[in-house]
Amino acid sequence: MKQRLRSATRRFAAIATAGAMVAAGLVAGGPVQAADTNLIANGGFEDGLANWFANNGNATDRATLSPTTDAYSGSSAVLVTNRATTGSGPMQDLSGKVQAGQTYSLSARIKYENADGPATKQFFATMHYGGATYTNLVSATATKGQWAQFNGRFTIPAGQNVSTARLFFETPWTSNPSADPSFHLMDFKLDDVSVVGAPPPPPPSKTIEVVGKLPGEHNPLIGHKFGADGFGFVHNGRVYMYMTNDTQGYAPDPATGISPAINYGNINQITLISSDDLVNWTDHGEIQVAGPNGAAPFTGNSWAPGMAKKVVNGKEKFFLYYANGGGSTNVITGESPLGPWTSERTSTLIDGRTPGAEDVAWKFDPAPLVDEDGEAYLYFGGGPASTSMPPAERFNNPKNLRAIKLGDDMVSTQGSAAAVDAPVAFEAGHVFKREGKYYFSYSSHFGGNDFGGNQQRLPGYPGGGQIGYMISDNPMSWPKETYAGVLFPNQSQFFGTGTGGNNHQSAFEFEGKYYFTYHAPTLNKRITGNNTQGYRSPHIQELTFNPDGTIQQVVGTYAGAAQVRNFDPYRVFEAETLGWSKGIATAKVDGASAQFGGSAPNLVVRDIDNGDWTALSSVDFGDGAQSLTAKVRPLVAGGKIELRLDDVAAPVVAAIPVDAPIGEWTELTTQIEGVAGVHDVYFTYAGPDGADLFEIDSWAFEPAPRLHVSAVAGTRCVGGKVMVTVQVTNDEAVHVSASATSEYGSTPFGAVPPGKQKYRSFPTDAADVPAGEVTVSASATVDGESLPASLKAPYDARSCGR
Repeated sequence: MKQRLRSATRRFAAIATAGAMVAAGLVAGGPVQAADTNLIANGGFEDGLANWFANNGNATDRATLSPTTDAYSGSSAVLVTNRATTGSGPMQDLSGKVQAGQTYSLSARIKYENADGPATKQFFATMHYGGATYTNLVSATATKGQWAQFNGRFTIPAGQNVSTARLFFETPWTSNPSADPSFHLMDFKLDDVSVVGAPPPPPPSKTIEVVGKLPGEHNPLIGHKFGADGFGFVHNGRVYMYMTNDTQGYAPDPATGISPAINYGNINQITLISSDDLVNWTDHGEIQVAGPNGAAPFTGNSWAPGMAKKVVNGKEKFFLYYANGGGSTNVITGESPLGPWTSERTSTLIDGRTPGAEDVAWKFDPAPLVDEDGEAYLYFGGGPASTSMPPAERFNNPKNLRAIKLGDDMVSTQGSAAAVDAPVAFEAGHVFKREGKYYFSYSSHFGGNDFGGNQQRLPGYPGGGQIGYMISDNPMSWPKETYAGVLFPNQSQFFGTGTGGNNHQSAFEFEGKYYFTYHAPTLNKRITGNNTQGYRSPHIQELTFNPDGTIQQVVGTYAGAAQVRNFDPYRVFEAETLGWSKGIATAKVDGASAQFGGSAPNLVVRDIDNGDWTALSSVDFGDGAQSLTAKVRPLVAGGKIELRLDDVAAPVVAAIPVDAPIGEWTELTTQIEGVAGVHDVYFTYAGPDGADLFEIDSWAFEPAPRLHVSAVAGTRCVGGKVMVTVQVTNDEAVHVSASATSEYGSTPFGAVPPGKQKYRSFPTDAADVPAGEVTVSASATVDGESLPASLKAPYDARSCGR
C-alpha cells in the first residue's frame, strides 16, 4: 500500500475547483449554516498542540509544530517551521465527523513574517481523503506580517468517500519547493480554526449481534470482535494473543448488517486478549500503537504483531514489534504484557536502510525470537520477488523473507539481514524452538506476475495460501534444503466458501504442549454468510510432532484446542472474560483493572440489551458457591442479571435485580444455593426492550462455608486377610463428629478433636478385594453455623494371598 505523490495535474484541478466555488458564491461571505456544530477540537490552540499534528500524507511531508504566544486571539497559536513540502502544515483528523453531501463553513486566521518572503502569499485549507485524493477547500491571501482570514464554505461531493478526511493548511503546490524556500516553504502561524456544519453522524455500531462462537466450540477464540495475525505469547502461566485490530474499520450498515470491505490502511491499533485455559479469553482492548496519539506517532499503521520479553539492564521488559504498513517495521516497549507502552525509537526499526533487506518488497510481518542464551533475532519480509531473478526462481524460491540479529537492547539490529530461502514464500515468517531445533513457518504465495507468471511448482512445495515450514539447527541459516513440508493447508479447506485468502500464524508452548495459531474469517462468515468482507478471527489448534521432529499437519476445526484447566470462580475477575457471548461489546473505562492491577487497562461489558448474554466454560464450583457479586452500572430501571448453568435456556438458579442508582457504579450481591461441581455458566440479561440496560465491570463468586476435614483410605494385610482402613483429619478449631461407611460396613469416629486425626478399619474376611471407596460423613458447628461435609476416600485393590 504505497502513497502516491501528489501531482501538478491534481493540484491545479483542485485550485480550479476552489475558484469555481468562489464564483458560485460558496466561499467568502456565505452565511453560516443553521447547524452550528464546530467539528474542530482545540481550534484556538489554547490546549497547546492537542488534536493537531504535522501532515504526514506523503513520506516527504514533514514540519515542526510548536505553540506560540503570538496569537490572533487568546493566549496561544501554532507556529509551523521546518517545512519540507508545500503540503507540510498543521493537520487535524476529521474522519467520522464530516459527511458526504454536506456543506460546511470554514474559518481560520493565518500569518507569515519571513523577511525574504513575498509581500503576499496564498494559503489553502485542504482536505486529504486518503490515497492521492486532495481537495483545496478555502483559500486566503495573506499580507506579510499581518493576520489574514480564511472565511468560506465548501460542500463535500455526495459520492466522496469520507472514511478518511484530514484537514490541513498549506501553500500552493509546486514540484520543487526547495528551489525557492522563502517563496514556497515559509514559516507561518495559525489560529482560531473552525469547521461548522452538520454534527457528526452517530458512529455505526460495531456490536456483533449474532452468536459468533458457538457454545461448546473453542474457535474462533472470541465472538464479540475480530482479530488477525495472532501472535501467541506465554508469560507467568497465561497466554497473551496480540492481533491486528480488524474491528477498527468494521462499520456494518444499520439496515443490512454488512460492513464495507476491510481497509488495512486505517488500522493503527493492536488488539490484545489473554487466557490461562485457552477457552475463556479476557479482552484487554486495543493498544494505540501508531498514529498521532500512538505510542510511536512517527508510524501510521500497526499490523501483524510479534511479542518478546528479555531482561535488559537488570529489568524485565516486553517488546511489541509491528508492521508499519508494508514499508517498515517498528517496536514499542512495555513494562508488562499489558503495557503501558512507550517507544524507545524515533524512527522505524526495519526499513530501506536495513542492511541485507534492500531487495525485500515488504519489510513487514515481524516475528521475534529470544534464544536460551539471550541472543535475539527478528524475522520479517514478504511480497514480490526481485525482478532480477529468473521467473522460475521468482516463483519457487523468491528469497523475500529475512532473518536479522537484534541488539542487546531489543530495539536495534546487528549486522546484515540473511535471506530465508523458503519455497514459494509470500509473507508471515515465524520461528519457534523445540528440542534444540528451530522451526520457521510462513505463508505461501498465490503466483501471478509478481512471482514470475505461470511457472511450474516444484514437487512437494506449498500450494497457494498454505503454511509451509522449515527446520534448521541455526536460527540465521535457512537454505531451501531445510524445507520440511506443509504445516497447515489453506483455511478454506476446513471452513468453506468465503474463508480463503492468505494466512498468518504463530506457535507457542504452554504447559508442556505446543499450539498453533492462525486466522480465518469465520466470525465474518457467521454474520454475513459466504460473502465475507475480509474481517478475520483468531483460532488455535494443538500442534503435534512425529518422532523425527517433523510436524503433523494441522487440521482446522471449530472445536479448537481443549480447555487446559477448569475456570476458578472464587476471585474477582473481569466481566469481559468470555467463553461465549451474544450481542455485547466491550469498552475501556477509567480506573484500575480489578484483576490485573492499576497499570493494566480496565474494560467493561457494554451495549447490553434484553436477551444478550455472556458465558464461561467449565467453571469449577467445588463443594458449592454461596454468592455472586457483580460490579455494575445501571443505565435504565428494570434491568436484571440471571445465572444459569450449562445452557442459555436452562432454569435460573440466581438473579440480581439491577436496581442501583442510574449511572453509578455499585456492587450487587445475590445468594446462591445448590451450585456445586463443574458447569458452563451463563449470565443472561433482561430488561426493557430497546434500551442499553447496564454495564458490567467484574464478577466474583464466594464459596459456601465448608468443614476443613479430609479423609484418606487404604488397605493392609492382617492374618492373610485384607483390612480396609480410613483416616480422618480435622483442620477446624472445634470438635468434628464423623462416621465412615464402606462396602464392608459402617463405623463411627466419635468426636475428632481440633487438629487431630482418628483411624478406623473394616475387616473384609477376604484375601483379595477390588478397588473401592469409603464415604466419610462429618459435621460441626463453626461460628454458630452447622456445617455438614461428605467425603469420598478411594483405595486400591489388594491381595493378601500367599
